[in-house]
Amino acid sequence: MGTVADVSLADEKAAPETVGVGRYEEMEQDGESNTVKSRLSGLLWHGGSAYDAWFSCASNQVAQVLLTLPYSFSQLGMVSGILFQLFYGLMGSWTAYLISILYVEYRTRKEREKADFRNHVIQWFEVLDGLLGRHWRNVGLAFNCTFLLFGSVIQLIACASNIYYINDRLDKRTWTYIFGACCATTVFIPSFHNYRIWSFLGLVMTTYTAWYLAIASIIHGQVDGVKHSGPTKMVLYFTGATNILYTFGGHAVTVEIMHAMWRPQKFKAIYLMATLYVLTLTLPSAASVYWAFGDQLLTHSNALALLPRTAFRDAAVVLMLVHQFITFGFACTPLYFVWEKLIGLHDCRSLCKRAAARLPVVVPIWFLAIVFPFFGPINSAVGSLLVSFTVYIIPALAHMITFRSATAREHAVEPPPRLVGRWTGTYIINAFVVAWVLVVGFGFGGWASMTNFVHQINTFGLFTKCYQCPPPPLPPGASLPPFPAGGLNNITAPFNGAAGAGLLPPAPAPAPAHFVHHHRHHGHGF
Repeated sequence: MGTVADVSLADEKAAPETVGVGRYEEMEQDGESNTVKSRLSGLLWHGGSAYDAWFSCASNQVAQVLLTLPYSFSQLGMVSGILFQLFYGLMGSWTAYLISILYVEYRTRKEREKADFRNHVIQWFEVLDGLLGRHWRNVGLAFNCTFLLFGSVIQLIACASNIYYINDRLDKRTWTYIFGACCATTVFIPSFHNYRIWSFLGLVMTTYTAWYLAIASIIHGQVDGVKHSGPTKMVLYFTGATNILYTFGGHAVTVEIMHAMWRPQKFKAIYLMATLYVLTLTLPSAASVYWAFGDQLLTHSNALALLPRTAFRDAAVVLMLVHQFITFGFACTPLYFVWEKLIGLHDCRSLCKRAAARLPVVVPIWFLAIVFPFFGPINSAVGSLLVSFTVYIIPALAHMITFRSATAREHAVEPPPRLVGRWTGTYIINAFVVAWVLVVGFGFGGWASMTNFVHQINTFGLFTKCYQCPPPPLPPGASLPPFPAGGLNNITAPFNGAAGAGLLPPAPAPAPAHFVHHHRHHGHGF
């Protein structure tokens, strides 16, 4: 059975110049396949190799979340932070493997029925529909689209948060307006087949930023009186854990990346290799920043906020902005496909018509980024409520049910390897993934992340103009207003309420006195 799949799926590799997903290739080719322009386009634009898939997975897996992992370490503590990264990295690789197996199974079954996918992009909800029926399709579509929607929202929020550290003349809300317009240009990128150069550049950018964070923190050294008190409260502990769950749950676009490959069956180990590389970025950077700044990170969800302004930091900000544009496209492209199929334009040959039709998808993303600008806490909320089901629970359950019968297991295109214990071992691992993520990720994580998220809303309000920004400088001769009895802690007490008292640290807006002495490294202008 595996040979049949290899032959059918390999047809694309045999003629890569005709590979088309949604007729995008047909739109872009002019028939002169041997011209210099065509060869250059193939080098930079048309990707479908295993290397392209690896770059796409690694680049998409870690973007703005790289800047919030030190914040998670301050909530979890050093040991738990490291262990959760390793654990969720392995678990994410496993469920990405399951998704790849289900994709190959679905596609092989359809190709036996003479289905031709060169003019159609297969998506996760279609895999669920073909293997398990319309109810699974509807559930998968709802979770996947909602996750990708908020994943795109997070990229916009991150853009505004980062650019503020090199130009604070505009508030973060205004920067969100600007970058929303910039990210809307991703409607012109046809498919994942066309992210070859962008994926490569994106990974270079995150690699630079990760090692900048690590090296700059070590050179900076520990701040005076640094404390590493985490974990201190359960709500913070599980909030940090769900942010890491979100970090390694970036495989909601796995099916689309696989479909862009010439040999999709090669994908099985690609995500694991990408995860191993990502760990070389996330572990040193998060551990170093937490070592240097400790509990200060509890009120600074963006690690760049604590590092002094230098040319190297400005370079990291700019590179992350470009990478967030790329990741926005990664998250939005599957939404574009769903929208095209809904309105009947998925087979349209005109790139301009398709781009114009995609624009309505960007509008709600833009709006939600302005409503919930809570960089950091929103990651944990999305991780617990959406990522837990989209890329952990649903793939594990789908694999268990698809191959529940002896006949299905006997005719499986890709049976589990002996390394994991064949079918019995796979079933046990899948059951563990479902139970763990349901209880720890969705249950405790959902409670903690939503408690923290509501705390942000109560403290800063919806549509806040500049989340976690320093207060404006005092006019000459003015003095700070007196604090209420009890000091700074009482400032946030009305927002927490009696029921939430003691659950959370003071709202993560830096104290005015802190800025008088420290925060003026946020210079004006470029």
